[in-house]
Amino acid sequence: MEQRITLITLGVTDLARSKAFYEALGWRGQEVQETVFFQAGGLGLVLWGREKLARDAGLAPGTAGGFGGIVLAHNVRSDAEVDELLAAAERAGGTVTKPGVANEIGFYSGAFTDPDGHAWEVAHNPGFPLAEDGTVTIPDLGTA
Repeated sequence: MEQRITLITLGVTDLARSKAFYEALGWRGQEVQETVFFQAGGLGLVLWGREKLARDAGLAPGTAGGFGGIVLAHNVRSDAEVDELLAAAERAGGTVTKPGVANEIGFYSGAFTDPDGHAWEVAHNPGFPLAEDGTVTIPDLGTA
């Protein structure tokens, strides 16, 4: 398997509400056959009905809103951008679950959930530089 991710699909309970939430954050997508596709840098973020997604993956749908063991991350270029994005997410109908704060290893981050409870971290980490196009570079972290 090549080391890459091409699509991340979020199972949602109300496609129109979820599409409106991400559009309120400035994302632009295309809706085709009850599925919304957003170009997100070098990968795609997809919104699809939660039950359809579970069935397609051969899984039981479970319940929405609990922690699913994954957090998506969006790195930004300043601490102020972290706070601005958290506020925008809240205005759009998301829930800020952790306000922006400097952590013990020296970067500033906060978190929110979208209307379906999908968790997002928003971080300014100068140690993970962003290219002009927003691509992150994982630095050489050394060996343990």
